[in-house]
Amino acid sequence: MAKRQSYGRTKSGVAMTGQVQEQMAAEAESGFDLARLRRRPGRPVMGSGPAETLPVRLDPELRAAVDKRAAAENTTASDVVRAALRRYLEAN
Repeated sequence: MAKRQSYGRTKSGVAMTGQVQEQMAAEAESGFDLARLRRRPGRPVMGSGPAETLPVRLDPELRAAVDKRAAAENTTASDVVRAALRRYLEAN
């Protein structure tokens, strides 16, 4: 069986060869320069604490109306539902 030449590519497009993997392992073993690492943003904070998921069933007509409104406002269905709930419950 032939030895693999590449194991895909990194996000920046560099071919993941055995040599590249060895270099990365050596760098990891010698210690990372924490100043070079950047924090990756996660989901944005919503409200005063971690957000929770609330599964809700919608009939096809209501779902279509939510999707239509979201498209018209160039936003997501979730944003439309949250805004509607805030208005209905008079909550900020």
